[in-house]
Amino acid sequence: MTELLEPTPSPAAESELRSRFQGPVVGPADPDFDELRAVWNGMHDRRPSMILRCTGAADVSAALRYARASGRAVTVRGGGHNVAGIALADDAVMIDLSLMRDVEVDAERRIAHAQGGCLLADVDAATTAHGLACPAGVVSHTGLGGLALGGGYGWLARKWGLTCDHILAAEVVLADGSVVVADENRNGELLWGLRGGGGNLGVVTRFTLRLRPVGPVHHHTGVFPLADGPRALARYREFAEAQGNDLHAVGALKYAGQQDWVPVELRGKPALFLTAAWFGDPDQGPARTEPLFAAAAGSDVRRMSYAELQALGDHGEPHGNRYFTKSCYLTGLTGGAAGELLATAETMVSPLSSIDFEYLRGAITDVADEDSAFPRRDAPYIVTVSSQWTDPAQDRANAAWSRQGVERLAPWQYGGAYVNYLQDEEPGKVAEVYGARRYARLAELKRRFDPENVLSANQNIPPTSSAHQ
Repeated sequence: MTELLEPTPSPAAESELRSRFQGPVVGPADPDFDELRAVWNGMHDRRPSMILRCTGAADVSAALRYARASGRAVTVRGGGHNVAGIALADDAVMIDLSLMRDVEVDAERRIAHAQGGCLLADVDAATTAHGLACPAGVVSHTGLGGLALGGGYGWLARKWGLTCDHILAAEVVLADGSVVVADENRNGELLWGLRGGGGNLGVVTRFTLRLRPVGPVHHHTGVFPLADGPRALARYREFAEAQGNDLHAVGALKYAGQQDWVPVELRGKPALFLTAAWFGDPDQGPARTEPLFAAAAGSDVRRMSYAELQALGDHGEPHGNRYFTKSCYLTGLTGGAAGELLATAETMVSPLSSIDFEYLRGAITDVADEDSAFPRRDAPYIVTVSSQWTDPAQDRANAAWSRQGVERLAPWQYGGAYVNYLQDEEPGKVAEVYGARRYARLAELKRRFDPENVLSANQNIPPTSSAHQ
């Protein structure tokens, strides 16, 4: 790391910034300020002191040097999709990576180089043209950086593992403005921390990602009335825990829409949806998925490209709506846990909300626990209780529903929660999520790479000297 800069008066720091910074500098008086400060979750309406629209690592370096020299807080925006709104803070300097969205694919080596501001859609568009993909999340307007640094569950997780498992290397701007490369040969401990440690250790301006082969996907969705929920969830548990890694089955409790395949009597009411995606030979798909849907009230069966699969969830999570999410891992989807999920669905405050669950394991557990910073790798199930609404007057009711939905599952919880869904947590939650040994190791890395905790707008892990272990 380079020598820390001495603080300088703000005018001098700003002059230095403008002499070095190549991208647009946007302030509250600029006409596009409100548009550029907006993030996906409409609950977070905050006003940064300035938005620095970076064009590369040199700009990120200049932005961090300026923030430190002027004593300003820092946030980092990739896709702006984190539910906690950590890309945005009042009076802070926003380091905006959204202009940095180039992707280069080396199809022969099955590697992609993606800039830190890429959305998942950018990566998918570049890689699927070669029949390749990096396993990632299920909403294509999610930012790659935030997802990958916090883990990265998705359709291919059981087959190939998490997004963070596919980070081969990263160009990282450290808190002091220095630029380093982390790979297996250089800064290997930093690479370990980037694979699941969140945005605590630096600003990643370029990811090198391992790619996997993808082809047509057999996709099958079925809907069940809540009254049939206990039987359907028992069948899901049996089916999911026996599935091979080419198959991934998920579930959701949400209001049924107006699709032709949804029975009229279920439309506009809470219902159970089960979905199975088969990634092997698509001609084998029907035989592999149909056993899950024998008792469905209606179903939809399609063959689609992987890119189409990745965009299926986009319409259900539009920018600007209000979101509040809680998650937990479960030891199993037993009758008691299933009953609580169904009861929570019956009390849903907003018809836009959902309870999502899936059986994990598979290739996620192929990586040894000590080989990455990602915690709870061996968790069997994940449940996410996600409120979505539009009226600010309903904030408290929707957040309470989400919290209570997870609290009701306490007897069956495995421990921890998904790092990317943490928000509004009690003190000590981040340490509990990571566990004592992993948290201590990350805190020591924080001491080495960001001793002043400049990058604190995240699921923060303070440097060792101030960490509560």
